[in-house]
Amino acid sequence: MRTAKPRSAGGVLGGILGMLAMSAIAGILVTAAITPVVALTGAAATSAVSIFENLPGNLKPGQLALPTTLSAMKDGKKVQFAEFYDQDREPVEFDQISPYVTDALVAIEDPRFYTHGGVDALAASRAVIQNMTGDDLSGASTITMQYVRNVLVQEATAIPNEEAQKEAYNDAMRQDMDRKLKEMKLAIGVEKQFTKDEIITGYLNITLFGRTVYGIESAAHYYFGTTAKDLTLPQAASLIAIVNSPTRYQLDIEENIPANTERRNLILKQMLTHGKITQAQYDEAVETPVEPKITPRIQGCAAAEATYGLGHFCDYVQRQLKQDPEFGSDPETREFNMRRGGYDIVTTIDLDMQKAAVDATRANVAQTMDGIDVGSATVSTEVNTGRVLVMAQNRPFSTDESLQSQGYTAINYGTDFEDGGSSGFQVGSTFKPVTLAEWIRTGHSVRDIVNVSGRTVQLQSFKASCMPGGVYGYGDWKFGNDNLGVQGNQTVMTTIAQSLNGGVVSMQQKMDLCGTFDMAEKMGMHRASKATNPDMPNNDTYNLTRTPSNTFGGVDEMSPLTMSTAYASFAGGGTTCTPVAIDSITGPDGEPVPFQKSTCSEAMSSDVAAGVAYVLQNAISNGLARHAASAFGIPHLAKTGTTDDYIDNWTIGASSKVSTATWVGNAAPFCYSDNNCARVDTRNFGGYQGLTAADSRIWPEVMYVADQKYGGEGFGDPAAAALKQTLVKVPDFAGQTFEDAKSALETAGFSVRDGGEVDSSQPKGMVARTDPKAGDEVPLGSEVTVYRSLGNSGKVPDGLTGMSGRDAESALRAANFTSVNLVCEGGDGQPHPNRSEVKSVSPGSGTETRFNSTITLTVTCGEDE
Repeated sequence: MRTAKPRSAGGVLGGILGMLAMSAIAGILVTAAITPVVALTGAAATSAVSIFENLPGNLKPGQLALPTTLSAMKDGKKVQFAEFYDQDREPVEFDQISPYVTDALVAIEDPRFYTHGGVDALAASRAVIQNMTGDDLSGASTITMQYVRNVLVQEATAIPNEEAQKEAYNDAMRQDMDRKLKEMKLAIGVEKQFTKDEIITGYLNITLFGRTVYGIESAAHYYFGTTAKDLTLPQAASLIAIVNSPTRYQLDIEENIPANTERRNLILKQMLTHGKITQAQYDEAVETPVEPKITPRIQGCAAAEATYGLGHFCDYVQRQLKQDPEFGSDPETREFNMRRGGYDIVTTIDLDMQKAAVDATRANVAQTMDGIDVGSATVSTEVNTGRVLVMAQNRPFSTDESLQSQGYTAINYGTDFEDGGSSGFQVGSTFKPVTLAEWIRTGHSVRDIVNVSGRTVQLQSFKASCMPGGVYGYGDWKFGNDNLGVQGNQTVMTTIAQSLNGGVVSMQQKMDLCGTFDMAEKMGMHRASKATNPDMPNNDTYNLTRTPSNTFGGVDEMSPLTMSTAYASFAGGGTTCTPVAIDSITGPDGEPVPFQKSTCSEAMSSDVAAGVAYVLQNAISNGLARHAASAFGIPHLAKTGTTDDYIDNWTIGASSKVSTATWVGNAAPFCYSDNNCARVDTRNFGGYQGLTAADSRIWPEVMYVADQKYGGEGFGDPAAAALKQTLVKVPDFAGQTFEDAKSALETAGFSVRDGGEVDSSQPKGMVARTDPKAGDEVPLGSEVTVYRSLGNSGKVPDGLTGMSGRDAESALRAANFTSVNLVCEGGDGQPHPNRSEVKSVSPGSGTETRFNSTITLTVTCGEDE
């Protein structure tokens, strides 16, 4: 029994007027459904016609909200690994829907569906009588009218702006005569535009079945683990029951099962009444218990992680779309489009390489370790395209904070902060090849010899054209080598192969510091997160830190994606391509959707790139990157890098097809207590060659698959100048000061060693000689040892032969030689100094010897003498 307050006289009068108006409209609708011309008489009818005719009559069902899918190509087939949706919907055609479904819908919602023209005039008239005493305008809604309302609701929810969406939704759901009339008018238009089968198919594809489940196909899958075509009679009736009130009848709530069963049985009774099923079918169906088989359609990156370890890559793709102006005017609109647009996004990921990377990473680096916030990431990109082929890390992806302690994380160690939350990692010696590239670009040879030792140098020795005063700074700067086994003077080839800091410093002293970092930026290198040192010019930017130590030590934190991109420049003839994770986007209409693609530019000339590749191949065959050799003979280039205290460990390298960067180290500081947090030495973890060598085990596993799939060629020929061994003559500095000689030699490109004091005819303290000696041709950059004079020697005078023994002796003593010995020619007789003639001198004339050395004069000694 309905309970309500007694109606006022005004309310009763309003109800009567409403009844008259609705009666007039009902008559109009009957006419409108039968003939295109409405002819009525009477003021009320004329007014009603005017109201009705002024309403919009055309409905254009827009694009339904559809899931967006992410997939990858494997063996020529598309493999889906993730999807996103606000509405779980999979549209189907009429012949893909069980007849039980359409019969159940028509029986319970609109038995005269196939005979009316969009509006059931009899039902509308009955609704007028039912509603005449109240304000409720429900009832009389045909399937077509319900479809109209659902379309209007869909249009509302397709508005990205939340406020505008809410306003449109409320308008579509208004419970008043204006909204009802609008539905009726639009329903008539729909019936003129579409067939009955098309209308009922549209209805079943658009309607809500509870939670985020929309459409009969998704409802069949979610509630019964089947398809719309294979639904049984009782299953079909249970699903149609949900349409009436999803929250009351949805089957994933156990308490709803009795109510759903009751509603289902009512639908079955209606189907029997209208001759859609037999008595036997009815009896069997009502005896069948409602037993749902809830089969959730997992969306988001969790599914990508569970199947292919692609959770972080999946998240990266989403973030790329949110930053892509081609995909919408702002991040909110782009995400809205992605979750409703039904896009088919084919990504660049290589599933075979990805599996190798995930397996190798997780076999070598645990998800968690006591005493260290351990991390590892490997990223591979395709040379000359920028396509991201691999994005793997040790900790699986999850946004569930409760799983963080179990080793899951939403932070992507492979990308920049804005692309996944990582602040990046110092790249260590893997920056050295950038300095090498600038060395070759500026005309130097990789065979040149440089001082590789740790030492103290003057900061003003670093030219920096982009800085005040044209130099980096002033004062002493002391640095050392990690590799103490190789010192002195070595070639640039050895410098890079053995990762010698001192050699890179020597190289940089011959170049412009700003040019080296300009080269790095052309290669796409940048910080993964903003710099935070207020004393540095790059503070609060992603720019690199332009310091001498960065040219060999890689002090900036960068991502593996950035480093893979940069090394692809060396492998790809000097071309740098921005990374891209998407190959194609197709809309639900089958048409391509624009998105931001990779852009490529020349970072260096091809012969410079080939020169770097030549040296980095040597780093594999004769250096610290021996683990990067190909198992298939494919040419590889590679460089290792380790930061102070082994906090970060890297292997970065490439074939001519694929570039790969592997990092292992501290993902973040480890906190021993609230006030004691630090990044720690990785040598203390994982046993002998544990974490410190994990990168050398992971990188080859990934490139093993890359070499098999993509192959590779050589890296081209370096410029002749890059390989030549420049020979120069050692200048003569005899008699000059040591400081003058040292300065001149260093300016000429030599390195200088102080040889100490030696016997010499030069003034005491002055340069006595060099080794190699003056005039010798030696490789540029060779070490020259400079000796200073003790001032205790002289040259044996010329012209002594032919003199008398006495005169020759006098000449020697005049030249400060204190010991002279005369001997007879042939050894017989006794020399007579005044009459004997000098035949030879030992040491010979012009020879430099100590003043107290004995000079022997051989003279003639005849019998008559």
